[in-house]
Amino acid sequence: MEKPEPLEPLDETWARALCIVAHPDDMEFGAAAAVARWTGQGKWVGYTMVTSGEAGIDGMDPEQARRVREAEQVDSARIVGVDTVDFLGLPDGILEYGVALRRTLAAEVRRHRPDIVVTGNFRDTWGGRNLNQADHIAVGKAVLDAVRDAGNRWVFPEQLTDGTVPWGGVREVWAFGSPQSTHAVDTTDTFDSGVESLKAHAAYIDGLGWENWDPREFLEGMARVTGQRLGVAFAAPFEVFPMGWGE
Repeated sequence: MEKPEPLEPLDETWARALCIVAHPDDMEFGAAAAVARWTGQGKWVGYTMVTSGEAGIDGMDPEQARRVREAEQVDSARIVGVDTVDFLGLPDGILEYGVALRRTLAAEVRRHRPDIVVTGNFRDTWGGRNLNQADHIAVGKAVLDAVRDAGNRWVFPEQLTDGTVPWGGVREVWAFGSPQSTHAVDTTDTFDSGVESLKAHAAYIDGLGWENWDPREFLEGMARVTGQRLGVAFAAPFEVFPMGWGE
């Protein structure tokens, strides 16, 4: 059996990271333990949820699901040291990659001025036969473009009012859970916080109807395999996209 390629440690010499994902729970299914590590280092991490996940619970009316899932996300974020959670309110399940989404996300990048932007896997699959979800793909692709857009004063110039200026300071975009990950971060010491963060999405998990599903067991599967490739007990994998602005 061929041994998996080793992963490189992420460069953690930064101060601010903005995590932009499609739904509440996306961060918790792959990157919350990494966030706990970073906030524990004194870094600022903010969350931007493009939707409120209102179409994610089959047995719950979307407006009720919106309220429940937003509340669960705020609680979940606090567990890993994140106090800034924005909900953009775009429609869950039918996000489209394009100029409109790029414009919305560029405004978030310009507002928060991060050094690093984190998003989820936006490849077609999770590395096997399991297809990725359309919202994840649309958001991830739009994030890459929006980061570049945010640094160009002639793209979406209508946003540059009331003190808002272009922001070209994003060094890299990191996509967690990508099957093409080349880097990882050690989450051994913060793994338990990541588990508790996922458990905070109780209504969503219950709505999935996964019998006897265990959040810890689920997260350990990826974290152990990734940790072996990094040389630690637990780790979170990331595909790294250098942006070039500010170099």
